[in-house]
Amino acid sequence: MIPSLIKRVKKTEHGFADILLAAEEVHASHPAAETLELARQLYASAVPQARMLATFLFGKLAAHSKEALAFLHLRVSLDEDWRVQEILAKAFDQYCSDSGYEASISVMRDWLSDTNPNTRRAVTEGLRIWTSRPYFDEHPEAAIQLLSSMRLDASEYVRKSVGNALRDISRKHKKLVASELAKWDQNDKRVQQVYKLASRFLK
Repeated sequence: MIPSLIKRVKKTEHGFADILLAAEEVHASHPAAETLELARQLYASAVPQARMLATFLFGKLAAHSKEALAFLHLRVSLDEDWRVQEILAKAFDQYCSDSGYEASISVMRDWLSDTNPNTRRAVTEGLRIWTSRPYFDEHPEAAIQLLSSMRLDASEYVRKSVGNALRDISRKHKKLVASELAKWDQNDKRVQQVYKLASRFLK
Protein backbone atom coordinates (compact mmCIF):
# COMPACT_ATOMS: atom_id res chain seq x y z
CA MET A 1 0.00 0.00 0.00
CA ILE A 2 2.80 2.41 0.84
CA PRO A 3 4.41 2.19 -2.63
CA SER A 4 1.07 2.84 -4.36
CA LEU A 5 0.35 5.83 -2.12
CA ILE A 6 3.78 7.30 -2.78
CA LYS A 7 3.38 6.73 -6.53
CA ARG A 8 0.03 8.54 -6.41
CA VAL A 9 1.08 11.60 -4.42
CA LYS A 10 4.42 11.94 -6.18
CA LYS A 11 2.47 13.10 -9.24
CA THR A 12 1.45 16.26 -7.37
CA GLU A 13 3.97 18.96 -8.25
CA HIS A 14 1.92 22.01 -7.32
CA GLY A 15 -0.65 22.46 -4.56
CA PHE A 16 -1.84 19.69 -2.30
CA ALA A 17 -5.49 18.92 -3.15
CA ASP A 18 -4.94 15.31 -4.21
CA ILE A 19 -2.57 14.70 -1.29
CA LEU A 20 -5.28 15.90 1.10
CA LEU A 21 -7.82 13.70 -0.69
CA ALA A 22 -5.51 10.69 -0.31
CA ALA A 23 -5.15 11.44 3.40
CA GLU A 24 -8.92 11.63 3.82
CA GLU A 25 -9.36 8.31 2.03
CA VAL A 26 -6.71 6.56 4.15
CA HIS A 27 -8.05 8.04 7.38
CA ALA A 28 -11.62 7.02 6.56
CA SER A 29 -10.77 3.46 5.60
CA HIS A 30 -8.32 2.42 8.30
CA PRO A 31 -8.40 2.17 12.11
CA ALA A 32 -6.48 4.89 13.95
CA ALA A 33 -3.61 2.61 15.00
CA GLU A 34 -3.12 1.40 11.44
CA THR A 35 -3.33 4.93 10.08
CA LEU A 36 -0.66 6.04 12.55
CA GLU A 37 1.66 3.28 11.41
CA LEU A 38 1.04 4.12 7.75
CA ALA A 39 1.84 7.76 8.51
CA ARG A 40 5.12 6.77 10.18
CA GLN A 41 6.12 4.67 7.17
CA LEU A 42 5.18 7.39 4.72
CA TYR A 43 7.14 9.96 6.67
CA ALA A 44 10.28 7.83 6.34
CA SER A 45 10.17 8.37 2.56
CA ALA A 46 12.64 10.62 0.77
CA VAL A 47 9.73 11.81 -1.41
CA PRO A 48 8.45 15.16 -0.02
CA GLN A 49 4.89 14.49 -1.19
CA ALA A 50 4.86 11.28 0.84
CA ARG A 51 5.91 13.24 3.94
CA MET A 52 3.21 15.79 3.15
CA LEU A 53 0.65 12.97 3.07
CA ALA A 54 2.00 11.64 6.36
CA THR A 55 1.74 15.09 7.91
CA PHE A 56 -1.91 15.40 6.90
CA LEU A 57 -2.54 12.00 8.48
CA PHE A 58 -0.81 12.95 11.73
CA GLY A 59 -2.96 16.09 11.80
CA LYS A 60 -6.13 14.05 11.44
CA LEU A 61 -5.07 11.78 14.29
CA ALA A 62 -3.55 14.35 16.63
CA ALA A 63 -6.68 15.33 18.60
CA HIS A 64 -6.98 11.76 19.86
CA SER A 65 -3.36 10.65 19.69
CA LYS A 66 -0.56 12.13 21.80
CA GLU A 67 1.88 10.20 19.62
CA ALA A 68 0.64 11.88 16.45
CA LEU A 69 0.74 15.35 18.00
CA ALA A 70 4.24 14.73 19.36
CA PHE A 71 5.41 13.51 15.94
CA LEU A 72 4.20 16.76 14.37
CA HIS A 73 5.81 18.80 17.12
CA LEU A 74 9.15 17.04 17.37
CA ARG A 75 9.76 15.47 13.96
CA VAL A 76 7.79 17.15 11.22
CA SER A 77 8.84 20.61 12.44
CA LEU A 78 12.45 19.66 11.61
CA ASP A 79 11.69 18.77 7.99
CA GLU A 80 13.76 20.86 5.58
CA ASP A 81 11.19 20.89 2.78
CA TRP A 82 9.10 24.08 2.83
CA ARG A 83 6.09 22.25 1.42
CA VAL A 84 6.04 19.91 4.38
CA GLN A 85 6.13 22.95 6.68
CA GLU A 86 3.10 24.39 4.90
CA ILE A 87 1.24 21.15 5.60
CA LEU A 88 2.43 21.18 9.21
CA ALA A 89 0.58 24.49 9.63
CA LYS A 90 -2.57 22.95 8.16
CA ALA A 91 -2.17 19.85 10.34
CA PHE A 92 -1.93 22.00 13.45
CA ASP A 93 -5.12 23.81 12.49
CA GLN A 94 -6.78 20.41 11.97
CA TYR A 95 -5.74 19.44 15.49
CA CYS A 96 -7.18 22.68 16.92
CA SER A 97 -10.39 22.29 14.94
CA ASP A 98 -10.90 18.73 16.14
CA SER A 99 -9.96 19.54 19.74
CA GLY A 100 -11.78 22.87 19.89
CA TYR A 101 -9.92 26.15 19.42
CA GLU A 102 -10.49 27.45 22.93
CA ALA A 103 -9.46 24.10 24.42
CA SER A 104 -6.29 24.18 22.29
CA ILE A 105 -4.98 27.55 23.50
CA SER A 106 -2.57 25.98 25.99
CA VAL A 107 -1.07 23.87 23.17
CA MET A 108 -0.88 26.95 20.95
CA ARG A 109 1.09 28.73 23.66
CA ASP A 110 3.34 25.71 24.08
CA TRP A 111 4.14 25.62 20.36
CA LEU A 112 4.57 29.40 20.23
CA SER A 113 7.24 29.16 22.92
CA ASP A 114 9.16 26.42 21.10
CA THR A 115 12.76 27.11 20.05
CA ASN A 116 12.05 25.90 16.50
CA PRO A 117 10.69 28.69 14.25
CA ASN A 118 8.84 26.12 12.12
CA THR A 119 6.85 25.09 15.18
CA ARG A 120 5.99 28.67 16.07
CA ARG A 121 4.99 29.49 12.50
CA ALA A 122 2.76 26.42 12.32
CA VAL A 123 0.53 28.19 14.84
CA THR A 124 0.63 31.74 13.48
CA GLU A 125 0.18 30.59 9.88
CA GLY A 126 -2.00 27.54 10.41
CA LEU A 127 -4.89 29.40 12.04
CA ARG A 128 -5.17 32.12 9.39
CA ILE A 129 -7.58 33.69 9.07
CA TRP A 130 -7.71 33.51 12.86
CA THR A 131 -11.02 35.28 13.32
CA SER A 132 -12.74 32.93 10.88
CA ARG A 133 -12.13 30.13 13.40
CA PRO A 134 -14.63 29.23 16.13
CA TYR A 135 -13.96 30.96 19.46
CA PHE A 136 -11.68 33.54 17.86
CA ASP A 137 -14.55 34.77 15.70
CA GLU A 138 -16.29 35.85 18.90
CA HIS A 139 -13.09 36.70 20.79
CA PRO A 140 -10.86 38.48 18.25
CA GLU A 141 -8.95 40.12 21.09
CA ALA A 142 -7.67 36.69 22.15
CA ALA A 143 -6.24 36.06 18.67
CA ILE A 144 -4.70 39.53 18.58
CA GLN A 145 -3.01 39.01 21.94
CA LEU A 146 -1.56 35.62 20.98
CA LEU A 147 -0.19 36.99 17.74
CA SER A 148 1.07 40.24 19.25
CA SER A 149 3.09 38.30 21.79
CA MET A 150 5.25 37.14 18.86
CA ARG A 151 6.15 40.58 17.49
CA LEU A 152 9.71 40.31 18.85
CA ASP A 153 10.26 36.80 17.51
CA ALA A 154 13.84 36.11 16.47
CA SER A 155 12.74 34.64 13.14
CA GLU A 156 11.80 36.92 10.25
CA TYR A 157 9.89 33.94 8.86
CA VAL A 158 7.66 33.93 11.95
CA ARG A 159 7.38 37.72 12.21
CA LYS A 160 6.15 37.94 8.62
CA SER A 161 3.46 35.37 9.40
CA VAL A 162 2.45 37.32 12.52
CA GLY A 163 2.20 40.61 10.67
CA ASN A 164 0.15 39.12 7.86
CA ALA A 165 -2.17 37.36 10.32
CA LEU A 166 -2.83 40.62 12.17
CA ARG A 167 -3.41 42.35 8.85
CA ASP A 168 -6.04 39.72 8.03
CA ILE A 169 -7.82 40.40 11.33
CA SER A 170 -7.73 44.16 10.76
CA ARG A 171 -10.09 43.83 7.81
CA LYS A 172 -12.99 43.29 10.22
CA HIS A 173 -11.52 44.53 13.49
CA LYS A 174 -9.65 47.70 12.62
CA LYS A 175 -10.12 49.39 16.00
CA LEU A 176 -8.92 46.37 17.97
CA VAL A 177 -5.79 45.92 15.87
CA ALA A 178 -5.07 49.64 15.79
CA SER A 179 -5.41 49.82 19.57
CA GLU A 180 -2.94 46.98 20.01
CA LEU A 181 -0.42 48.38 17.54
CA ALA A 182 -0.52 51.75 19.29
CA LYS A 183 1.02 50.12 22.37
CA TRP A 184 4.09 48.84 20.54
CA ASP A 185 7.57 50.30 20.83
CA GLN A 186 8.66 50.72 17.24
CA ASN A 187 12.27 51.46 18.09
CA ASP A 188 12.97 47.77 17.60
CA LYS A 189 13.45 46.77 13.96
CA ARG A 190 11.68 43.46 14.52
CA VAL A 191 8.60 45.28 15.76
CA GLN A 192 8.82 47.71 12.86
CA GLN A 193 8.60 44.83 10.39
CA VAL A 194 5.52 43.33 12.02
CA TYR A 195 3.89 46.75 12.43
CA LYS A 196 4.36 47.59 8.75
CA LEU A 197 2.63 44.39 7.68
CA ALA A 198 -0.09 44.50 10.32
CA SER A 199 -1.04 48.14 9.72
CA ARG A 200 -1.37 47.91 5.94
CA PHE A 201 -5.19 48.25 5.95
CA LEU A 202 -5.28 50.78 8.79
CA LYS A 203 -3.80 53.68 6.84
